[in-house]
Amino acid sequence: MLLSAGALVPVALMLAAALLPQFVGQPVARLWRAFLVLSGGAFVATALAVLMGPARLQLPAVLQVSSLGLWMAVLVQLLGTVIGGFSARYLQGEPGQRRYVAALAGVLASVHVLLMANHWVVLIAAWALVGIVLQQLLCFYPDRAFAQLAAHKKRIADRVADVLLLVAAALAWRDVGSGSLSDLWAHLARDGMSTSLQVSALALVLAVILRTALLPVHGWLIQVMEAPTPVSALLHAGVVNLGGFVLILFAPLLAHALPARVLLLVFGLGTAVLAGMVMLTRISIKVRLAWSTVAQMGFMLLECGLGLYTLAALHLIGHSLYKAHAFLSASNAVRHTRLLALRGPAAPAALSLVLAPVLTLSVVLLVQAVFDHTAWPWWWSAVLALAWAPLLWLPTAESAGWRALGSQAAFGLLTVAGLSGMAVLAHGLPLGVQDAPSAPAMGLAALLGMAALYLFLAGLQMRPQALKTWRRWSYAGFYVDEAYTRLALQLWPTHWAGDTRKNGELPAPLPRVAEAPQA
Repeated sequence: MLLSAGALVPVALMLAAALLPQFVGQPVARLWRAFLVLSGGAFVATALAVLMGPARLQLPAVLQVSSLGLWMAVLVQLLGTVIGGFSARYLQGEPGQRRYVAALAGVLASVHVLLMANHWVVLIAAWALVGIVLQQLLCFYPDRAFAQLAAHKKRIADRVADVLLLVAAALAWRDVGSGSLSDLWAHLARDGMSTSLQVSALALVLAVILRTALLPVHGWLIQVMEAPTPVSALLHAGVVNLGGFVLILFAPLLAHALPARVLLLVFGLGTAVLAGMVMLTRISIKVRLAWSTVAQMGFMLLECGLGLYTLAALHLIGHSLYKAHAFLSASNAVRHTRLLALRGPAAPAALSLVLAPVLTLSVVLLVQAVFDHTAWPWWWSAVLALAWAPLLWLPTAESAGWRALGSQAAFGLLTVAGLSGMAVLAHGLPLGVQDAPSAPAMGLAALLGMAALYLFLAGLQMRPQALKTWRRWSYAGFYVDEAYTRLALQLWPTHWAGDTRKNGELPAPLPRVAEAPQA
């Protein structure tokens, strides 16, 4: 009976870790040790639940443990443990550590509940609680005005998303007669889609777009970089990704909702392309990572819109691990960037910019032929080729030498082959996800968007001065966030720490070193 509720153990432990510091007066160091012990216990319990399998677990009807949910729980707990240990050192001497520990544990507990949600009410409540508790971490330094502004903008997006989720739940509940997600899947298999369920899917997708920081409501994710670095790691590696998990969870609904998938295609592709352009113009490491997350979330939602749920799940897991490492090792990235700057930039040869997509596409198709397994449609192979083509951007032989040129080309080809092979083999993992590829027209639209992004990158390498105006707009984020900020403060004025203005106007600029576009 110990494992009969194995998946509930992590939730109970995380809630205990969240509540204990509020009532027990103990030194800060002991609080951190208690958190790490409870976190490790939650990880072990969740891992045992994975090994036993969902069929051996006995849960209430409102909770259900899927294969993907179990593996995501292990991933979240592992990242939470690492971030907690890093935070103990990072915040040493800070007066608000007790509040920080409680909020961190509360976020992890809420995420665990969301991963097991099998009812609309549980899903909506858990996701709302994640945002509410996360606000305490984002505003850990109350005197940082831009973090306060970012938290306010996120709060607005979250509340609108909550309303949309309630609309989606109400419409689905009316048709199905129950708020259970299992009943919804059974209803779809038996009776198919209705107009109410189509609208429900649209409301769900809009809520995910708001919660996942896609354009045009992405600005808070960039401005919240003033929060502690471990909070940024938690946010980018474990919280923003939840939108992708929810879409994969609702794959049976999205498979029959073409308007909702088109909406994901438009917002996902637009965000991936525009945010990818902006990221290239930024200098600050954390800001570039934040824009990278926006672009990756757009790409992940694009995969869901195209019905490639297995790739979206793998993307979610890989992005979580990568972003947690990237933020926690940001100081090393700064050192590495300075070392590269000492060597001087080596511009890629024009011929490699043209041949790189052709070579990567050939490698991807060859790997699929070797494994005799078509894991995705042909147009997605072309998208992957464009995404991985920069790995084969090579400098001229005069600047690098033939030996170095050959080594770099071999490494790039092996990397593309390895990535393709892992993507194909990963489709055999027991994730419990079933793909439903969209019509070729949507795939071709995604391919054209990625081709436009690649042309911009290639043009930036070959003739950077010709794109000077475009780069200036790109550096400014195409002024999308400014419009959203004005609208948000007009609809919901607020005041924050250190703000002496009225009517929700922007705070005075903070003293800091401004970034400048690269020459």
